[in-house]
Amino acid sequence: MSKKKVAVIIDSTANLPAELVQQYGIHVVPQIVNWEGQSLLDGIDLKTEEFYQKLPMTKSNPTTSQPSAGEFLEHFQKVAATADSIVGIFISEFLSGTLSSARTAKEMMGDYPLEIVDSRSASMGLGLIGLAAAKAAAEGKDYQEVAAIARALVPKTRVMFVVDTLDYLHRGGRIGGAKRLIGSVLSVKPLLHLENGKIEPLASVRTKKKALQHLMDVLKQETSGKSGLQMAVLHAAAPVEANDIAAQLRTELKPDSLIIGEISPVIGTHVGPGTLGVAYYAA
Repeated sequence: MSKKKVAVIIDSTANLPAELVQQYGIHVVPQIVNWEGQSLLDGIDLKTEEFYQKLPMTKSNPTTSQPSAGEFLEHFQKVAATADSIVGIFISEFLSGTLSSARTAKEMMGDYPLEIVDSRSASMGLGLIGLAAAKAAAEGKDYQEVAAIARALVPKTRVMFVVDTLDYLHRGGRIGGAKRLIGSVLSVKPLLHLENGKIEPLASVRTKKKALQHLMDVLKQETSGKSGLQMAVLHAAAPVEANDIAAQLRTELKPDSLIIGEISPVIGTHVGPGTLGVAYYAA
């Protein structure tokens, strides 16, 4: 069997639907959820549906950890057996130690052609960048060109989301600049976004409905006059609302492509059920 020219690797925080992962031959490194004395591989040992059913009833809070450098090395070596080169695109280094593990593993790979990209993003923001890289690889571009395409999308890619409660972000220590919202008004539904790889507040609104409407208003403003919109709706155990948002985006913004991705347990640990958001970039 002939080797692939370029293999694209992402981590499981990307939340790309399985059919797209399969279609483009993307490799996914699972993150780890530590819960009730077990270390569970995101999406493999711990399925999304089961996770969100259990989470509100649990007495022990799950925590998350990134794969070790040794685990990354194993993934890289396995993929290297099937590909001439690798481009690895991972969650923002401000949100996880994943990038550090991947970089250490890269050094262990010696002179094998391998590029590591910090997406400065998470969830479907990372997913959209990874998908664009995989499409470029499928078109026959070399690994440096594929990495350059991914890096060029990093500053263009936006992720905005609404959480039901800041409690999960606060518990997990991933709250970033949104920390100042804690202890203000408990009923506030904050609209958050990723800014240079960190979680920051964009607006505080009294109800989730108004927060989502504000998100839509911001999207319209930011995408006005732009073409080639690639969009994704992300949700944590809220498929009906996610479909409603997707329908609204298709009608009002007419994106070139739109994906719906469910937030996996490793991100769900930090944002909690009911979270809804949108990721996009304009080509």
